[in-house]
Amino acid sequence: GHGIMFVRNDSKVFKFCRSKCHRNFKQKRNPRKVRWTKAYRKTHGKELAKDPVYSFEARRNVPVKYDRELMVKTLKAMKKVENIRTARERRFKEKNRKIARIIQSKQARDEIKKSINLIVAPLAMKKKTEVKETITQSSKMAMETEQ
Repeated sequence: GHGIMFVRNDSKVFKFCRSKCHRNFKQKRNPRKVRWTKAYRKTHGKELAKDPVYSFEARRNVPVKYDRELMVKTLKAMKKVENIRTARERRFKEKNRKIARIIQSKQARDEIKKSINLIVAPLAMKKKTEVKETITQSSKMAMETEQ
């Protein structure tokens, strides 16, 4: 099939591509909060949404008399628009990957700081604690001698 169409009392038309979408609509879920929807991806900046190139792809229901030159120009323009769109999408994805790499490396550093005792050898940790203890003992003795 081709999905389900639902028309509300105020003549607003909703088209659902599959039963999953229809079910979630009936459960009154907000599509901007459901992670797998297009609305979520656009509102959370996961997809390129506000790009003027998409306005070229809008359907225009105006009949135009066939003209060969116009057709050739239109096809050339369509190719240019496609190239521009793919270049912008590539830059957008690259920028997102770069941000993701930065976040991932920060999380890895935090994880290492949190569980450094698993990485550092136990003997090295013992030596560090022994050094700290000797420093604290020497500082206590110094304070006692001052008094």
